[in-house]
Amino acid sequence: MSSKGIIKKKTKTNSSDATKKLAEKIKQQALLNQKQDKKEEIQEEKEEIKDDIETTDDSLKFTSFHELNLVPDLLESIDKMKFTKPTPIQSEAIPYGLQGKDLIGLAVTGSGKTAAFAIPILQSLWYQQTPYFALVLAPTRELAYQIKDTFDALGSNMGLKSSCIVGGMDMMDQARDLMRKPHVIVATPGRIMDHLENTKGFNLKNLKYLVMDEADRLLDMDFGPILDKILKILPKQRNTYLFSATMTNKIEKLQRASLNNPIKISVSSKYQTADNLIQSMMLVNDGYKNTILIYLLNEFIGKSIIIFTRTIANCQRTCLLARILGFNSVPLHGQLSQTQRLGSLNKFKSGKSNILIATDVAARGLDIPSVDIVINYDIPTDSKSYIHRVGRTARAGKSGKSISLITQYDLELYLRIEAVLGKKLPKEDNPSKEIIDALHIHVDKATAEAIRQTKELHDKRKESNYRRRDRDDRDREER
Repeated sequence: MSSKGIIKKKTKTNSSDATKKLAEKIKQQALLNQKQDKKEEIQEEKEEIKDDIETTDDSLKFTSFHELNLVPDLLESIDKMKFTKPTPIQSEAIPYGLQGKDLIGLAVTGSGKTAAFAIPILQSLWYQQTPYFALVLAPTRELAYQIKDTFDALGSNMGLKSSCIVGGMDMMDQARDLMRKPHVIVATPGRIMDHLENTKGFNLKNLKYLVMDEADRLLDMDFGPILDKILKILPKQRNTYLFSATMTNKIEKLQRASLNNPIKISVSSKYQTADNLIQSMMLVNDGYKNTILIYLLNEFIGKSIIIFTRTIANCQRTCLLARILGFNSVPLHGQLSQTQRLGSLNKFKSGKSNILIATDVAARGLDIPSVDIVINYDIPTDSKSYIHRVGRTARAGKSGKSISLITQYDLELYLRIEAVLGKKLPKEDNPSKEIIDALHIHVDKATAEAIRQTKELHDKRKESNYRRRDRDDRDREER
């Protein structure tokens, strides 16, 4: 071979090596960037609640509602409800509310914040008694009904009229309710905006109080543009309360747009779970996930259990699977009618069904006092949802347990949750292979039947929607 050919070959080899080295360098840099991005995202999640919360005046805190100068009718209702000692958010927020200040309250679900904003509003209402006095906005229908129930109980002695205006219910019935001029309206943003735009004779130009509850969730659910519309319609001279689990950048923007020199109160400084909550995880093979779930339901037979799924399809199928195998379960997800959703909740709360299988519709806001176990059938895609899910148990000083089922596909999500919590969760012991194999045969058959029934339900729902659209089209033609 000529010397020229050797040189060419060497040059080619050197060029190839250089290309490989460059590719490896680019790959390593991409991996480093990816790791850095993940670290920054986790840090952002940890620091969502800002440290610049204003210090409140400790001298205003109270230890008994009888220390406050509340009207007798309201005080009597508080006693009836057995509110003996205020929760931290109530102790700090209510005195400022009674002084007529705007409030930002940072507190997790189950901290008693509904009473923290309801008591100052009802105290003020006792002196004025005007219609459309207060509007409370909530992210979900279930939370809206729950808030209304609290207002009704606290205002029972003073002739309070309240109305719950949410999606999934008849617009005409709601319009009639609004024409009765309730003092307090509890609503989801989309539906109250529908009435403000379409219900003749209804307006909120004399509104005195606006409350945005679970404001972080309102914004996460893309209610931002509707909130902007509502804020433009409402009178500038009003009191505004904003309650949220976290203080995000979006919340700060909402605060600047809607509150006037608010007092900021925080009783939750970081992502945290209750001290009396035992959290654990189980590593499971994806094909045996249903079998492990049924094994756990057998282990905790008679206990009050919430099972969280990521999708509506998983929720419906898992509920049918549990029923086929003899467990008393009810579903809760967004495709159920409002009547069905309330029916499921009431059955679970009353103990008629001890297993609630739900999407994240039930993760926040709902006050279900006695839940023994939370099972994460599907791992949530963000850490906040995990905190709120497991927060359904271990409430009001009671102990509780949560178990997360982790497949090979969930590891990245789960490691992120552990990073935000700042601790590794203990591993739950898996049952023996013999037990699982014996159970798997029955669960597999039941799963196939549950899938068949789920498809049947889905087809019926599609057919029903098609008929409804067809009927609406014919109605339009007739008109």
